[in-house]
Amino acid sequence: MIGEVIKRLNGELPATVKLVAVSKFHPFEAIQEAYEAGQRIFAESRPQELLAKVRRLEEIRIERGEPDYMSDIEWHFIGHLQTNKLKMVLPYVSLVQSVDSIRLLEAIDNWGAANGKVINVLLECFISSDETKQGLSERELTDIFSGEKTYRNVRICGLMGMATFTDNEDVIRGDFQHLLDMQQILHDWIGESANVPSECNELSFGMSDDYPIAVEMGSTMVRIGSMIFGSRLY
Repeated sequence: MIGEVIKRLNGELPATVKLVAVSKFHPFEAIQEAYEAGQRIFAESRPQELLAKVRRLEEIRIERGEPDYMSDIEWHFIGHLQTNKLKMVLPYVSLVQSVDSIRLLEAIDNWGAANGKVINVLLECFISSDETKQGLSERELTDIFSGEKTYRNVRICGLMGMATFTDNEDVIRGDFQHLLDMQQILHDWIGESANVPSECNELSFGMSDDYPIAVEMGSTMVRIGSMIFGSRLY
């Protein structure tokens, strides 16, 4: 079942759109099944769970006697990240999609400087009508892009956003358009700020229920969980 959905999605999505399989709350065996079907990017939202899965993969490599088993797997982090949990996440992920505050961006930059790494990130923007969601405002984006502070150990790759949880397509489209408007702020700073590299063009939006709309509107990365893995296992 997992493999069939992966293959269908990969056949459906344009080549310009990356499929991120949201594996949070699901066992490592489900990740293996998706991997065997060709999936390579997996997203987790809890530091402890990400670390447990990274360690489980290390155990499996030892058990199989294959140090390169699943060596091309790519981990993304998509949950709220507390600054005291950075060491559980940053050594293992290729992208942090959920940088939702300037304070977190600065903490990641400091961790990268201390550990000799440059961390790839997406800036999570507040685009929903749900006030409980996290995210940066347009003013905060401008503060980051203006370059008053240079983040030398962070590579900003683009933006991420989550639409309002609703069946109203007009609301969803409005939220996604808000993200596109915020992307224009980013584009205005390309070539003008050390914090905005020229290849800063990722837009991560769209999930299981609304990804077709997101793809239509220009998403380059869709985060799909329940459609692939089924109901969450808590």
